[in-house]
Amino acid sequence: MFEVFRNGVLAAAAVLTLFIPPVLGTGRIGSAPVTTAAPGPTLEEQYRGDSGPRFADFALHQPSADARHVADWVADSRNNQGASFFIVDKPSAVVYVFDAEARLRGSSPVLLGSAPGDESVPGIGTRPMEQVLPHERTTPAGRFLAERGRNSAGEDVVWVDYEAAVSMHRVRNNYPLERRAQRLTTPSIADNRISYGCINLPVAFFESHVLPAFANRRAVVYVLPETRPAQQVFGSYDVAAAHRERFARGSGAGLAGAVAAGAAPACAWPGCTAFTASR
Repeated sequence: MFEVFRNGVLAAAAVLTLFIPPVLGTGRIGSAPVTTAAPGPTLEEQYRGDSGPRFADFALHQPSADARHVADWVADSRNNQGASFFIVDKPSAVVYVFDAEARLRGSSPVLLGSAPGDESVPGIGTRPMEQVLPHERTTPAGRFLAERGRNSAGEDVVWVDYEAAVSMHRVRNNYPLERRAQRLTTPSIADNRISYGCINLPVAFFESHVLPAFANRRAVVYVLPETRPAQQVFGSYDVAAAHRERFARGSGAGLAGAVAAGAAPACAWPGCTAFTASR
């Protein structure tokens, strides 16, 4: 009798597994989605079997030196692990959207945290917005495994750093005196620092370029620093220099030669410095 009962329970469990969908993260109104990436390839594995350097395709755009550096490193090391990725260039107040093969799909001005800085204050994501002080309204730098979700108002957003309540979302007009939409259209970047830390984008660009990147899986967001070198934050390397050193020393030496020569960092992926990874 017990054997029949046990078999019946197992069969029922199997049926439930087939028909009950998994619970997905829904942003700040639900359980926190997991945003920590699985360990990536080692520096040596990044180069194993490659025949030459790989660079990001910015098409006709002229990015900043740091945006170019990080995008090329992502393309060459495959740090994005087969996912679409974003480069948020804070100093330039612009975002670049790439497909999984590091081909540019679009770019747009963005609004960012009003306070300079590359880290979030611990516990800031649990505070009401009115309690966030002006000097705490930063957009954190670093590598983030982002995903779609919903904020406390039910709005669909892309969570960049869930714990710090930092998301990418459509620009809002909740406070007309802030003129957020107008700030996105001016040629100057001096007026692009206005948010509590979130990355605000034009509505049309968010819907045409951001949401499709998350249609089937998460994407990686690289937020460039403004107070520290990009190489320190990401553990990135100069692609051309690393490959020159690699081939000068012979393919058997791999990236170890570039590390020894200082062309690539002597630290493991994803970075040398860890930052506290919808305001």
